[in-house]
Amino acid sequence: MRIDIISIFPEFFGVLDISLLGRARQAGLIDLAVHNLRDFTHDRHNTVDDTPYGGGAGMVMKPEPWGEALDSILPADTGANTGTDTDAGPVLIFPSPAGEQFTQAMARELAQEPHLVFGCGRYEGIDQRVVDHFAGRGRVRLVSLGDYVLNGGEVAVMAMIEAIGRLIPGVVGNPESLVEESHEDGLLEYPSYTKPASWRGLDVPPVLLSGNHGAIAAWRHQQQIDRTRAVRPDLLPFDNADAELLPPANSKARRAARG
Repeated sequence: MRIDIISIFPEFFGVLDISLLGRARQAGLIDLAVHNLRDFTHDRHNTVDDTPYGGGAGMVMKPEPWGEALDSILPADTGANTGTDTDAGPVLIFPSPAGEQFTQAMARELAQEPHLVFGCGRYEGIDQRVVDHFAGRGRVRLVSLGDYVLNGGEVAVMAMIEAIGRLIPGVVGNPESLVEESHEDGLLEYPSYTKPASWRGLDVPPVLLSGNHGAIAAWRHQQQIDRTRAVRPDLLPFDNADAELLPPANSKARRAARG
């Protein structure tokens, strides 16, 4: 996968050189480039923002540097009114509190794309004409991490790249570890334990020491239901809080329950 990031703080993304994503870059699984928006300005102050039309507090990011930066990244043969298939080419993502909410399902969807371009806004956001113009040249998505506001898009882009990148085949060493995580089957993940069996007066649940894989799978699934009901009841796919929720048909819990 190719990932391009545009930001006025390119040094922010140095963390992508460490851990699993760093190894994925070294292995050629992810081709990532960070572009400094100020490199596409033409005044001696490298100005990227100006006062908003209509008045109001704050500053708005100017369209000219964004247009030049994106022109340098997007394929030259994509353009408005050229008949180009907008289902092809990169997906252009702008973090925005006004966007659709980022989910695990979206992460899986975007992990299938060959090329993602992230635009990190700052101040009061990017001139809307940038979004409107490039929506005519490809697929543009405004995406929000949640119902809160950040100082800029960099943190949101880091979170999205982390969530998307780990789903690319080969990035995580054991792909089976991705199957039963929170949100993968609509539920939160069950609690995990390791050695020692007793720590500071707290014992590992006996079922996990039993060797009975069917009982372990059933216990873990019930823990998922209980945790989801307590913390995120909005995720449960039924109205009756006491209803039984079966494991997904392809889950480890369902397979174990079948013996």
